[in-house]
Amino acid sequence: MERFRIDVAEEVLEDLRQRLARTRFPDQIEGAGWGYGTELSYLKELCEYWAEQFDWRAQEALLNRFDQFETTIDGQTLHFIHARSQHPDALPIVITHGWPGSVFEFTKIIGPLTDPVAHGGAAEDAFHVICPSMPGYGFSGPTREPGWDVQRVAEVEIELMKRLGCDRYGAQGGDWGAVVATQIGRLDPDHCCGIHLNMPLALPPPGGDPREGLTEREKANLDEQEFFQAQETGYQRIQGTKPQTLGYGLNDSPAGLAAWIVEKFRTWSDCDGDLEKVFSKDELLANITLYWVTETINSSVRLYYESMRSGRAGFTQGRVEVPTGCANFPKELYKPPRKWVERHYNVTRWTEMEIGGHFAAMEQPDLLIDDLRAFFRVLR
Repeated sequence: MERFRIDVAEEVLEDLRQRLARTRFPDQIEGAGWGYGTELSYLKELCEYWAEQFDWRAQEALLNRFDQFETTIDGQTLHFIHARSQHPDALPIVITHGWPGSVFEFTKIIGPLTDPVAHGGAAEDAFHVICPSMPGYGFSGPTREPGWDVQRVAEVEIELMKRLGCDRYGAQGGDWGAVVATQIGRLDPDHCCGIHLNMPLALPPPGGDPREGLTEREKANLDEQEFFQAQETGYQRIQGTKPQTLGYGLNDSPAGLAAWIVEKFRTWSDCDGDLEKVFSKDELLANITLYWVTETINSSVRLYYESMRSGRAGFTQGRVEVPTGCANFPKELYKPPRKWVERHYNVTRWTEMEIGGHFAAMEQPDLLIDDLRAFFRVLR
């Protein structure tokens, strides 16, 4: 393993600014708002800020506060943050991001998890935090061969925890990270003491009426989920069938990349349609720029292609028996009923949050931290 420090070449940043200045924006139907996708005036505003005011060096410094390393596993470079706690009995935990996220999502929770005493917690709740950039994402760089589905990502992270000497550890994740954590719990129960998910997935029970016995809230959640599946999953079909075609545009145009990603942050978060009610421009652009400077948008979306074809999603491959905690945020994409989830997982903690969406660690870090501490407290 080698120490890693982020230091993007200045010519890469200058090229980015020049491309932004030359953007040829499309038209937009008057009054369309966000109905057809990313709204034109907001994207122009965001790109202007990106070119003229956004300070990537400040975001580099923020990430470089944490110890980072890179290693090679299964022929693939793996970048990861390894933030060790000063408390010797801290529990190692591997936290995995999803798409279109990155390790930047976790900058608000790493400090409180590693040093709870300094953030209103107790020393016995301390964690050693490991945050990998999934293969194909961020500073792990592009994957170079087919077959990098979500189970293979989980296998790499299990090997990483072994190399770090973590004989007993926890796993956490949302989005693809939830599927990775699921696979870790399924594949490494001798070392993974429990998994915590902020987007549990589950299939309805076979036969009969799948809504029988559900509460009104659970039925409303399923209605929202069905709407999302029908109206908001075009990106999944494209990324899961023709990722290379998409990659040409997103890897070449920073405005196109921003439009593709920022629309997801708006739709998937608890922001009531106002992105900057929840995220600052700097937060949005730090995550987008990370994809840009590493040229990993193409390989990141390939995870959909590979995983849809392999069918290895973890929760569909047998029940996960390690203790499982579920933090359910109201604006999450998928909110299956607890009894559905219990078919796939050994659920020992189930928390219904009052606010928050898909990007829990960025949107509601305190709620996520409190739930993580409570879940793992009984597993230490």
